[in-house]
Amino acid sequence: MNPRICIAILLIATFQFCFSQNKTAYITWNPADDSVQVLEGQAWSHEVKDFYDRLPARAEQSVREPLWKLSKNSAGLQIRFQTNASELIIKYQVTGILQMPHMPATGVSGIDLYSKTIDGAWLWAAGRYSFGDTITYHFTNLLPNDQHVSNREYTLYLPLYNSVKWMEISVPKEASFKPLPVRADKPIVVYGTSIAQGGCASRPGLAWTNILGRKLDRPVINLAFSGNGKLEKELIDLLSEIDAKMYVLDCLPNLTSPDYYATGELRKRIVSSVTELQRKRPHTPILLTDHDGYTDGDMNPVRKNEYVSTNKVLRETFDSLIAAGVKNIFRLSKEAINQDIESTVDGTHPNDIGMMHYADAYEKEIKNILGETEGSVSTTIPVTQRRDANSYDWETRHREVMQYNKLHPPRLILIGNSITHYWGGQPAEPRHNGSASWEQYFTPRITTNMGFGWDRIENVLWRVYHGELDSIAPKQIVLMIGTNNLQLNTNKEIATGLQFLIKVIRAKEPNAHILMMGIFPRRNMEDRVVRLNKMLANVAAQSKINYADAGNLLVKKDGKIDESLFLDGLHPNAVGYGKLGFFITAHLDKMK
Repeated sequence: MNPRICIAILLIATFQFCFSQNKTAYITWNPADDSVQVLEGQAWSHEVKDFYDRLPARAEQSVREPLWKLSKNSAGLQIRFQTNASELIIKYQVTGILQMPHMPATGVSGIDLYSKTIDGAWLWAAGRYSFGDTITYHFTNLLPNDQHVSNREYTLYLPLYNSVKWMEISVPKEASFKPLPVRADKPIVVYGTSIAQGGCASRPGLAWTNILGRKLDRPVINLAFSGNGKLEKELIDLLSEIDAKMYVLDCLPNLTSPDYYATGELRKRIVSSVTELQRKRPHTPILLTDHDGYTDGDMNPVRKNEYVSTNKVLRETFDSLIAAGVKNIFRLSKEAINQDIESTVDGTHPNDIGMMHYADAYEKEIKNILGETEGSVSTTIPVTQRRDANSYDWETRHREVMQYNKLHPPRLILIGNSITHYWGGQPAEPRHNGSASWEQYFTPRITTNMGFGWDRIENVLWRVYHGELDSIAPKQIVLMIGTNNLQLNTNKEIATGLQFLIKVIRAKEPNAHILMMGIFPRRNMEDRVVRLNKMLANVAAQSKINYADAGNLLVKKDGKIDESLFLDGLHPNAVGYGKLGFFITAHLDKMK
């Protein structure tokens, strides 16, 4: 045999052997096989015909056929998980066409992957994709860890205009992978048209409902149906089954015919929808949305008349409902949405710029309605965190606190960070550094421990906005937060954040007596803490709440912390907690 051929054969064999030795082994997860509810954005998870449907199986008999078919599109559905994998492979099949003339395959049939940092900031991951009978997205070179936390948290958005048959997520065998259950927050429920379904975002994460979900950090249920959002009774009845944080009715783009606005039918449907939703969910806000207009309206008077006439009916109907004493209804105007000639694909459907216009307008309006305003510095902008994720799960504790308060309405709550979290009490933690003093001073007072390790002021703000003070009426609240902001924020920013937080807590619990504790002294920061606490005393006085500074209990004559009272220069030991328990309850007794 020719020596050159022998060498070539040897090289090929060697290459094949090395390739087989280096081939990555994967573990694969199918969301449909999980026993935990992992598909977020789905209101009837236990009633669907197919796993990725948006309406319950029984709706097939009550809604029109085109609407039922569209309900099988996975718009708004998402899956959350945690992994330390540097590589993700996602494979799935869809049932419909891969793309449309005015919307790319990445939006119609693609997926979208976002990650959340331990400080609550959103990141986006780009993957290589191929579209065929099976669609594959391959994400590589991902940072496996988020600073000192062992994994990262991801949100995977599903296709906007296609129906998923099956899906599998694979990671290297040595990687960890943990699916996350759906969040406990009440969702924003959107009933709308092709625009709300996602047409024509370039990828799923840029549909305005998905952008809004990230901005509000809340679940959003997308019940929008292309060409079929018409305020129909069958859909309104289904909406009323959902225990929503808010209903959004954004259907006017499918109700522009004179058969609706010139005959009184549109007014009738608006009134009927509001009446039925309020009959079943009297305390849930309803947001009615204008037609956002056609961006060629100034060139096409016929189309302009359609949205002008439709919006006129909505505005007049809304005003008449308000005049009749109907409460808890709101309107988002065309002007607030603020589309322009650059923000649509075809004069009707938003491009990515238009989607952002929608999301910005909704964010502003919804936050105002829910009373979830924010300031301009980080201490006044609510955000999640998982900085202590190797010790406990922040989101799980949030659920536990709300559940515990529901079952054991507290008379006293202590809000704080790890100093409070690991003191003792309920909801219980395996780690506790001062349980004896907690039992002595706080258990008899029927107390909930609302401390979360590594929390900053803005994290407490998020927790208050997301339900931890809802449906309870504590007599007293102790606020001990801010030490974790010392390395990130100025004293002024910390004081501003606490003043903002106190205002929010007061709005949630107007009858509770609030005691704000000064920041506890900590090693090498004693002088700064003294200066800061003077500012906080003024904040408490301006906010008309009680204030107490326990600093003198925990420092020696030279102003340095008394190390015998601390575990690590920050967290008290059992003796330190005992001193704090006596000090705090003495002040609480004076507040009666």
